Amino acid sequence: MATQKPAEKIIVPIIADAKTKLAAIKTDATCDFAGDKAEAVTVLAGLNAQLAALQNVLYAEGKQRVLVVLQAMDTGGKDGAIRKVFTGVNPQGVHVVSFKAPSAVELAHEYLWRVHPHVPSKGMIHIFNRSHYEDVLITRVHGMVNDATAKQRFRQINDFEAMLVEEGTTILKFFLHISKDEQKARLQTRLADPTKAWKFNMGDLDERKRWEDYQRVYQDALNATSTPHAPWYVVPADRKWVRDVYVGSVVVQALTALGMSYPAPAAGLDTLVIGD
Repeated sequence: MATQKPAEKIIVPIIADAKTKLAAIKTDATCDFAGDKAEAVTVLAGLNAQLAALQNVLYAEGKQRVLVVLQAMDTGGKDGAIRKVFTGVNPQGVHVVSFKAPSAVELAHEYLWRVHPHVPSKGMIHIFNRSHYEDVLITRVHGMVNDATAKQRFRQINDFEAMLVEEGTTILKFFLHISKDEQKARLQTRLADPTKAWKFNMGDLDERKRWEDYQRVYQDALNATSTPHAPWYVVPADRKWVRDVYVGSVVVQALTALGMSYPAPAAGLDTLVIGD
């Protein structure tokens, strides 16, 4: 069994900025694993245990909030990352929100209206499987909003996230970066697996034809909204085991940095003896 290395020696986070070029970032990177999947699985198990312990303190302390945002092209691995990274975490302290096509009621409001009720409360980790960023991604690719509106929304999203951070929320945003070839392979595998074929939608093929458009709008979004208070992490995601360790490592390090502690017990409990 491989010896677990400290996570920070395995993962050097790729943090997007105004000059990030997605085409220059490898989707099939192995980080320090050199292709050793077994080692990655071992490291992930350690991260799972650390995350479970940290989430327990976060919940008990009840002072801080954590929001994890996952965005990706179709088949990028959002569901898999949630399942693998948060294995063993107490489900009472974690809530997953999946943002689908907006309803008629949601469309009647401004685009952030449906998002705000789902941000985490004190002591909670909330995970957005897709998010408010859909309103500067798919809407832009399909011509529902123009470039000027997208630019305006970038500013609004930055302000929205800054407010959340000022109120005590730690925001971790991950773009799961896969290649077009890897998407093709995963779609084909999905079709061949009866337990996954139900996920396939013919519309997926139409969206695939817009690959370059999506890469462009994702890059624009990352360039405009990766901020010091809410950075975007670009995750090489062709290899699922690298993806999982990457996301888990960043989440564990972020929670560790919060400096949390269990609340002090009530006075006198140290001498209390429970009777029959």
